[in-house]
Amino acid sequence: MAKSTQMGMNRTGAQMSPVDVKQMQQDAGNLSSLQDTQVTVGSEFDAVELRLKYIQEADPVGSVPLPGTMKGAMKAGMQKIGGRNPEVLIDKLGERLAFERSGTRLYEALIVKCRGAAGEGKVNISIDQLLHIHGEEARHFKLLCDVMEQLGADPTAQTPSADTVGVASMGIMQVLTDPRTTIPQCLNAMLTAELADNAGWELLIQIANEMGQDEMATKFAEALNSEEEHLAIVKQLLQDAVLSEAT
Repeated sequence: MAKSTQMGMNRTGAQMSPVDVKQMQQDAGNLSSLQDTQVTVGSEFDAVELRLKYIQEADPVGSVPLPGTMKGAMKAGMQKIGGRNPEVLIDKLGERLAFERSGTRLYEALIVKCRGAAGEGKVNISIDQLLHIHGEEARHFKLLCDVMEQLGADPTAQTPSADTVGVASMGIMQVLTDPRTTIPQCLNAMLTAELADNAGWELLIQIANEMGQDEMATKFAEALNSEEEHLAIVKQLLQDAVLSEAT
């Protein structure tokens, strides 16, 4: 198999231009002398102050929608009477739903990448194995849709946590769809996704148990078992891909 990690003309390191580095350090030291002039020089502290101001004035990312059905309103009301906050469960269900939807697309992108590399003789990864994981991610998405509908919630609504997890997933997708990235680099990105996915399911199970949703928690535990298998597969694929290049 051809090596994807190679030596090349990489000039990003400081060792490539020690003279310029010395000049840069000297110029940085000279900035302090500008404080006595009328020139205003920005600093990292100015940036922090500005960021804190934005944080204090910002609105929330979004909101959990009110139940759109009578059944949902009644269930939410009963939870409130019991001293619980059902909107937290709905928000985290929305988050996992968004992540599983993204997960299917991530694996679709990885499969395309592996097929392209296989055609060039650069990789030997079972596409069937990736298709198996892709199918289970899609089933988990359907499970979460069904659970939200049973609670009277709207699975098409974008909850705050669903919004933020979507943004977080964008970087992983960019790695997978970049034509320049290698299979090991893509697998490393997928490892990040699978670690987050496993932790997300673990938290969702805990919330379901706290809310008295035992049946729901059992279904989620089954999904977690599958996700643990996905994590083990990706870790092994990454290990094999990297070691094959290193030896």
